[in-house]
Amino acid sequence: MSDQSVTAADSNAIPWEEVLNEPTGRIVHRKVLFVEPETGMEVRLVRYPAGFINPLHTHHCGHGMYVLEGELVTHEGRYGPGSFVWFHEGAEMEHGATAENEVTVVFITNKPFDIHFK
Repeated sequence: MSDQSVTAADSNAIPWEEVLNEPTGRIVHRKVLFVEPETGMEVRLVRYPAGFINPLHTHHCGHGMYVLEGELVTHEGRYGPGSFVWFHEGAEMEHGATAENEVTVVFITNKPFDIHFK
């Protein structure tokens, strides 16, 4: 058994980090809540501003988004609060917020995050 059986993060105490999305020139916000050192798996909060769509891209990792607030817009549909959407490794995708409102999601990867724009 490890020395530590629980890891906790107070997301209210973690400041939003501004991250430039180079293809769009827009800022998205994130809070890194947890990174598993052995696998690279990550859990983050991500907030996309109204009208932001992450253009066509792929990842070498699978990742899921649990919608907390707003509506997640994807290449396959729209998903409101309480929805969980899983994007498979290597799949081409687009996702972001509606034109009217920002969206906040819990973002989970199965291994180290990477992104490759088309």
